[in-house]
Amino acid sequence: MKRSRTGTAVAATLALPLALISSACSTARGAAPQGGRVIQVVAAENFWGSIASQIGGKHVHVVSIIANPNTDPHSYEPTASDARAIAGAQLVIENGIGYDPWIARLLAAGSSTQAALNVGSVVGVADGGNPHRWYNPADVQMVISRLVTDYGKLDPADKVYFARQRAWFDRIGLKSYHALITKIRQKYGGTPVGASESIFAMLAPALGLRLITPYSFLKAISEGGEVTAADKQTIDNQIRHRLIKIYVYNSQNVTPDVRAQLSEAKAEHIPVATITETLAPPQASYQAWQVRQLVGIEAALALAAGQ
Repeated sequence: MKRSRTGTAVAATLALPLALISSACSTARGAAPQGGRVIQVVAAENFWGSIASQIGGKHVHVVSIIANPNTDPHSYEPTASDARAIAGAQLVIENGIGYDPWIARLLAAGSSTQAALNVGSVVGVADGGNPHRWYNPADVQMVISRLVTDYGKLDPADKVYFARQRAWFDRIGLKSYHALITKIRQKYGGTPVGASESIFAMLAPALGLRLITPYSFLKAISEGGEVTAADKQTIDNQIRHRLIKIYVYNSQNVTPDVRAQLSEAKAEHIPVATITETLAPPQASYQAWQVRQLVGIEAALALAAGQ
C-alpha cells in the first residue's frame, strides 16, 4: 500500500524489449472477433488487469481503474465513470486483503449476478495479511487458474480458447519471468538481503533470498505506520556491518527512513535494486515489468558477489 510518494515511478535502468510491451487496459493479442462473445472485465489495479487481458485474449475487454503509478489503491476515491464501468462489467477483479476497499462499495451497488474475483479469497489470505500477492509467483498462478474458470463460466463456448491462452501465457508470456526466478534462486539462494517494504517479502522467498529486514519495519513503511527505534537500529546495524548483500526498495514509496537507508547502503557500497508497486511504465505488460525488475535484482546480486 502506497502512503508516501516522492514523485513518479522510477524506471529500471535496462532497456525493455518492445515485444514484451502490451496494454494492461484493453484487449490482448488482437482485436475482438466480429460477432464473437466479449466479456467485459474491470480490474481494480493494472497488474491484475494485464494478466486478465492476456488470459482472456480476443474474448475479453479489460479496463483497469488504477493505472497511474502515483495513485494509492487503498485511499483511492472512485469516480462516477469508475462506478459506471463496474456496473457494466460481467467480471470485476479486486485485490482484497484490505488493499482496495472502495471496490466492495461499488460492487454492493452493482448487479447481484455480477461475478467478482477477490484475489485474497482465491489465495486464502484475509485482511491484515500481506496484500501484495502479485509479487508471489505461486499466488499469480492461482489467480490465473481462477480467471480461466471464471471466463469459462461466463463464456462456456470458449473454454478451450481460454485454456489455450493460459498455456500460451505460461509457456511464452512468462517464460523469461520463470527462467529468471529459477536462475536467481539457483545462483544466489541463501543470500541475505534487505528491503524497504513488504512488497519484497512476497518475492524474496521465490528467489531463495534470505530477507532479514524486520517484517514490522517492512509492514510499517508499506502501510504508512510508525517505524520503531528498535527496527531502525537493527537495520542500521545490518547495513553498517554489511550483513545484507543488496538493498531492494520501492521507488514509489521513499519515506525519510528509506531515504536514510539508501544513503547508508550506498556509503557502505551495498548494491541497490529498484522495484515498484504498480506497472512501470504503466503501459507495460505484467511480465515485462517483472522481468525488468528481476534483471535489476540479478545485476545487484552479481555486483555484490563480485566485491
